[in-house]
Amino acid sequence: MKTGQVILVGAGPGDPGLLTIKGRQAIASAEVVVYDRLVSQAILDMIPPEAERINVGKESSHHIMPQEQINTLLLEKARSGKRVVRLKGGDPFLFGRGGEELELLAQHGIPFQEIPGITSAIAVPAYGGIPVTHRDFCSSLHIITGHQRAGKPLDIRFDALVQAGGTLVFLMGVAALSNICSGLLQAGMAPDMPAAVVERGTTPAQRPILATISTLPAVAEAEQVKSPSIIIVGKVCSLSSQFDWFDKLPLKGQNIIVTRPKERAGTLSNRLRALGAEVTEFPCIETVPCVPCQELDLAVEQIDSYEWLTFTSPAGVSTLMGLLLRTGRDVRALGRIKIAAIGPGTDRELRKYGLRADLIPTVYDGAHLGEALCEARPQGPVLIVRAQLGTPALTEALERNHIPYEDVRCYETRYPCSEAEQIHNLLEQETPPIVTFTSASTVTGFVSALGNADYSRIIAACIGAQTEAEAKKYHLHTITAKEATIESLIERIMEGV
Repeated sequence: MKTGQVILVGAGPGDPGLLTIKGRQAIASAEVVVYDRLVSQAILDMIPPEAERINVGKESSHHIMPQEQINTLLLEKARSGKRVVRLKGGDPFLFGRGGEELELLAQHGIPFQEIPGITSAIAVPAYGGIPVTHRDFCSSLHIITGHQRAGKPLDIRFDALVQAGGTLVFLMGVAALSNICSGLLQAGMAPDMPAAVVERGTTPAQRPILATISTLPAVAEAEQVKSPSIIIVGKVCSLSSQFDWFDKLPLKGQNIIVTRPKERAGTLSNRLRALGAEVTEFPCIETVPCVPCQELDLAVEQIDSYEWLTFTSPAGVSTLMGLLLRTGRDVRALGRIKIAAIGPGTDRELRKYGLRADLIPTVYDGAHLGEALCEARPQGPVLIVRAQLGTPALTEALERNHIPYEDVRCYETRYPCSEAEQIHNLLEQETPPIVTFTSASTVTGFVSALGNADYSRIIAACIGAQTEAEAKKYHLHTITAKEATIESLIERIMEGV
């Protein structure tokens, strides 16, 4: 039996963009992932579908699985030969009990690694506009656990912290906030010392609350602050209103659902998250190559007989390239054929393989692609590589102009139906999310997944006219990009918020 191993991975404070590259690589290679409550859904979505997922759900005063049982679980999974990733919020070695989890592994000779994560002690204040150090205000930083065991006083040397005069960051301290502030005041801290609580830091739901050390408990109670939150005490807190960049992002707090296929959702999702949006990925379609596809194989064998090779989506490009790779060939098999692409996204997919489109229509749809091909006046036939249910507008344009073509339908669109309950819950909120649609088929998949929902309250952000027309069939309120590009779609969303 192969020897297993355990990799402790720090998932960071919440923003999936703060996961380290090495952490992401470890998750991608995992056979078992054991994760905590505070790991964001976007990071959990990176787990390979074939990997076993185990939620141990640790939170203050409530553990789905006790720590000792977690330690034993890691040992058992590694002993069975599995590559185990222990995924923890923040950094595993900063009040994350990572050392405790490694002790049992070390005793039994199990190989392990620790991949540090960006700690909330620094990242959360930064997202709240608070630099934990500033030479005009402090010369030290102190990170303290505010966790208070039931029935026991806080084990904190408040006098030493006050005397040190640096920035104080308390983790897991919301329940003990009043005791923390009174302890600092009793140790001699000035009542007007700036202080802050940042709730759900680095996420679109982040909420910074500013006060002084004497008023913070009352303000936090009035604002009903809940865990997870970080408490910061020090003169640097006075810089928050000046440096708070995160709350000024144009889509801060806006819920947006991305319906693109899972393998293509990242570009749009990452762009929206960078603008402050809370993104939920809900892949409503998936493209599956038709294997074997004799029509496509035959077309490639006689590629020299065609003048133009035409793609109506990035999926067509990847399907053709997949065929070439499976049969021991590469792009050289395409010879000197000219290539037409329906839009910039398809052209970007071509460039991954060292190719580029010779023709892209000014409007990115099948009808305009057909007209653009006609204007190019091809002398030979056109080879079209597309989905089984492709629009007839493309071939109708060629037929009107008596241009011969071969229409190869080499991949199909399917409509997966997972996580529909989560989306139903989002749609029932007082302010429903914006739902992005990058093709008419994503609209079809969305409606198929949700069934008889009330779609009239949904704002459907559509990439083009055909997508908009499909959305209106179901009475969605539509906003449509001026151009059929991701950039234009994002611009339209910002205009509509």
